[in-house]
Amino acid sequence: MPRSRNTRNAGKSAENASTGQSPSTNPPATFALELARRINALCYDDLPADAVYWARVGILDHVGVTLAGSREEATRIVRELALRGAAGGPAVVFGRDLRVNALDAALVNGTAAHVLDFDDCSNTMGGHPSAGILPALFAAAEESGANGSDFIAAYVAGIEVDCKFSLGVNFYQYNKGWHPTTSIGIFGCAAACAKLLKLSEERTATALAIAASLAAGIKSNFGTMVKPLHVGHCNRSALFAAQLARDGFTASANAFEHHHGYFNVFNGEGNYDASRILAAWAKPLDITRPGITIKLYPCCGSIHPAIEAMAALVREHDLKPESIERVDVWLHTRRLAHTNRPDPRTPLDAKFSVQYCVARAVTDRRITIEQFEGNAHNDPAVRRLLPKIHAATYTTAQFPADHHFGAEVKVTTTGGRVLAQKVHFQLGRTVDIPAPPELLKEKFENCAARALPRERIAEIHAEVQRFEKLSDVRDFTRLLAVDAAKSRRVAAA
Repeated sequence: MPRSRNTRNAGKSAENASTGQSPSTNPPATFALELARRINALCYDDLPADAVYWARVGILDHVGVTLAGSREEATRIVRELALRGAAGGPAVVFGRDLRVNALDAALVNGTAAHVLDFDDCSNTMGGHPSAGILPALFAAAEESGANGSDFIAAYVAGIEVDCKFSLGVNFYQYNKGWHPTTSIGIFGCAAACAKLLKLSEERTATALAIAASLAAGIKSNFGTMVKPLHVGHCNRSALFAAQLARDGFTASANAFEHHHGYFNVFNGEGNYDASRILAAWAKPLDITRPGITIKLYPCCGSIHPAIEAMAALVREHDLKPESIERVDVWLHTRRLAHTNRPDPRTPLDAKFSVQYCVARAVTDRRITIEQFEGNAHNDPAVRRLLPKIHAATYTTAQFPADHHFGAEVKVTTTGGRVLAQKVHFQLGRTVDIPAPPELLKEKFENCAARALPRERIAEIHAEVQRFEKLSDVRDFTRLLAVDAAKSRRVAAA
């Protein structure tokens, strides 16, 4: 991984951003304006090299999972309804022979980005940052003709807003039932779009205030098509907010701190600390530490440590389904709440079933997209194993009370052996345990091949490695479209 460059300038930029300094000498007036000043102070030339590296990783991963998600039924329904009567536009619908207006592209591609639940996560945010930013950012770049370095700076700023904002309002929102990917993520997306559109501090603050009234997403719809729709809605709404602010739309200057503002409505008095959001800005940039989590399995990220623990036991002891008497799985209570699904009835339900995913780690010894399609959740071998798998909340004797990323799996065999494995962080969870480049490339190629001809995939991969050098992002996005004939061949393959 590259080492940081421009250390002196990067430090100066971070210091200025963290104190709210800007060319303006006016005193800060509102939370939104304070945040806008930090967003506008973040410049590509001052980014450390590892921020650019991880931005390229995030872009590649996002493009792959969105292309794969473009073939899903939920995406099809949203696409056909949203684009009914639509005629042309500047923005590509990933994996299709369609160009539409930027807002429709943000909605459709945003839904596709999250529909497989294979997109990246954030430890800080407790959600999925890139899927909630990049679809709108790509659409805005296509509409404006932005270059690659400005795109990366906007993306990094969006990640920073998502993650530092979360320090002030999460995990309260997550536990209350909001979907942070969208209830918080809309601000990262609005910030990124405002930055790419080169809005002033005042208009960026307005975009954030507009977004405060458009934030949404409830966890009761996890395991259904609505969850990825949250993300499509987030992208469209955030881009819409930035466009409205650009064109002179107005919003409350104190949309966040007002007694009926975002903080009190979403969290309630005493359940947030806005000062943490501003104080932590760029100390360091969140995309560099702890970094984005790249998912190696196409299911809920809360389950991944349990998959890795079971996979390790299967490899080490050559476990077969018929040799297993009982499996006990322990997760953090926050993660168990939405993954304890012992009898999944739909493919989406299976993505959130720790029992199903652990069973697949035994029966198939790997986790693939195909296991969450069609009638795969009713596979007889898996169904026989499901009643043997029991999930519970882990104790402080197993993991520290404040550690919510781990899992422990204990297998009791028919022969009476007891085998156990703990995973504190799965591979790819942080920059300290990154997924190796060969696995990142393999994941991208497998995902992209579901939508594009194989001869196009290597070209896309190569272009991402030089993304910051693009003079026009549209030179890249043209590679993500496919003509109708090729689209039909890929779909039939």
